[in-house]
Amino acid sequence: MPGFGRVAATAVAVGALAMVAVVAALNRLDAGDPVADRCSATAEGTSWNLSPVQTDNAALIGITAVERGLPARAATIGIATGLQESKLVNIDYGDRDSLGLFQQRPSQGWGSEAEILDPVYSTNAFYDVLETIDGYETLDVTDAAQRVQRSAFPLAYAQHETRSRAWASALSGYSEAALTCELAAVENPTGETTALVERIDRDLGDAPREVDGDTVTVDTEGFGGTTARDRVRTSWAVAQWAVATAQDTDADAVTVDGHRWTRSSPTWEEIDGGPAPGQVEIRVAPAPHE
Repeated sequence: MPGFGRVAATAVAVGALAMVAVVAALNRLDAGDPVADRCSATAEGTSWNLSPVQTDNAALIGITAVERGLPARAATIGIATGLQESKLVNIDYGDRDSLGLFQQRPSQGWGSEAEILDPVYSTNAFYDVLETIDGYETLDVTDAAQRVQRSAFPLAYAQHETRSRAWASALSGYSEAALTCELAAVENPTGETTALVERIDRDLGDAPREVDGDTVTVDTEGFGGTTARDRVRTSWAVAQWAVATAQDTDADAVTVDGHRWTRSSPTWEEIDGGPAPGQVEIRVAPAPHE
């Protein structure tokens, strides 16, 4: 067809520019200058930063893999796909009829527009397809993602693999004390746990939880594993999920396995005491004393 070569070349160029734009946007978060409200996952001495909005969505992708009993590799593939497709932002636009975190298309059978724009639905839809791919755990991330997505730029996912592996490892609980967020103090704190409880119910499913004033304790028994070692790992997964979603829930302290993260001191510090093994204590910002 006349002109096809020029059109194809233009498409490739546009795709390359899009890839560069994604990497550049993420790299700005990795700059050395202080940035208010950002989160990071650290692996092998390197910290990979995301905005709180991106982190919130990465948290859902990561903890959903744990809740479904999937390996951390699945979360790596999911986070890398989200970074490439939407920069991990639940957008209501895209190429043709693509929508949401994974740019899924209603016309391709992914669901209705409303369903795809529900990040819980879209994340589970992504994993539903990923699980049908034999041996996806041993495939290159870009190959596994492409088999789910059928993208016009099949190699684009590879650029996000290292960053995504760091986030997936933390959100799966394999990397302890590896995910932190630097967040401003909660404006107008009330001590109410409603938003936190709703988010726990949404993301963690049947994980048992107890509410005591401004604190919610989550028990990880049966959540992603049953052995003692499983409970340590999954408690770290839930704890780092709680930090990653703190901007949304108003959490200001998370305690697990003899460690605590707070907004005022946003690194994991060793402490005496804390909740029982396998449990995670999440405190929302308390209301000021009258």
